[in-house]
Parts: sequence; structure tokens; C-alpha cells
Amino acid sequence: MTKASDRFPEDEFDAEPAPDAPIGVHRAPRSWWSRWWPFVAVVVLVPAVTVGLVAWASSWDGRLPGFGDSTEPAAAAPSEPETSAPADGAAGTEDPGIEEPPVETEAPPAQEEEPAPTADLAADVRVLNASNRSGLAASAASDLEDAGFTSVTPGNGNAGGLQQTTVFYGSADLAPTAQQVADALGIANVVEDAGTAPEGVVVLLLADFGR
Repeated sequence: MTKASDRFPEDEFDAEPAPDAPIGVHRAPRSWWSRWWPFVAVVVLVPAVTVGLVAWASSWDGRLPGFGDSTEPAAAAPSEPETSAPADGAAGTEDPGIEEPPVETEAPPAQEEEPAPTADLAADVRVLNASNRSGLAASAASDLEDAGFTSVTPGNGNAGGLQQTTVFYGSADLAPTAQQVADALGIANVVEDAGTAPEGVVVLLLADFGR
């Protein structure tokens, strides 16, 4: 192809290169800082890293974080304190210099005693004379009234083979009343007999009665 037939005008790329010009790809000349900064970095950083490693190694105790030292002995269990036996060999001997406070013991609750049965001074009391002495029943009835009895009736009775003056009562609840009648008249014989005393108290006076 000739220049006459070239469609494009000539430019700087069509000019012939100078004989002393560089041929091929080339770079611009480097500055002094770009050539020296790697050496400066080595001189500054290497001593700093070395000092840091030495300081860390001097403070390291040989254990990695989170891991215990398997060479450490296990903690010994606390031993129980030994108790010395008394010098005289007697177990449980108290120190005479220490006074223990008195132990308060609660007193047992008092048991409520049942009230003693009392005589019924309004009970029906019949005084029967079975002796040969007249007026004996009336005299004994008067003595009972003086003792507080309010329903006393004198009369005559039959000994029926009985040899001793006796106070009869018909049920256990009349026992205190019969005993008080006997005490008021000085009679020693007191008998429970519902046949002789179906109701109340019956006093059968015989010849041995001392009134």
C-alpha cells in the first residue's frame, strides 16, 4: 500500500523513530521514596515486632487461655478437725469451768379432777323406828333437818330379822346422800338395797341406835 492510497492522514505514529530512542514498552523513572521505603519498613517493623514477642513470652505462664494446667495437683479435700480425747480417758466429761444454761422443761398439763359427788339435801329421806322406844324416829328426823335435809319423814318400821341400825339407798347416785345421812345420825352401816329403799333413802332404827 502506498501513501497515496492511504485513507488516513499522517500523524506522529507514522514518523520514523529516532536512532537513540528506546524501543518497546518502558516505564517512567522511579522516585527515590519508592525505592527506599521497603528497607525503612524492615528496619522499623522488625525490631518492634521482636520487642513485642519478647515481652509477651516473658509474661506467658505456659497455659493457653481457657485450658487449665494438667500438671497442677488436685485440691485436697478439707480434713475434719481432730478432737482430742479427755486427759483422764472419760468420754463426755464436761468442762467444770463452763456452766450450761438450765434446760426449761414444760410441766405436764394438770389433769382436771372430777368433782366429788355431793349429797342431795332435797332427796326423800324416811326414818323408820323398828325399836321398842317411842319417839325415836321423830328425834332422828329432827337431827337430819338440823343437818340441812329438807324432805325428812318419820314413821314406824319392821326390823325383818335385821340386828343393826342401817341406812338403805336404792341407786348408786344416792350413795353420797345416804352416807351424809349416816354421818349426821352416827350410823356405821350403809347398804345399797333397791327393795328396801325403792326411792330415796330409808333409815331403819333398831335398839342399838344410841339416840
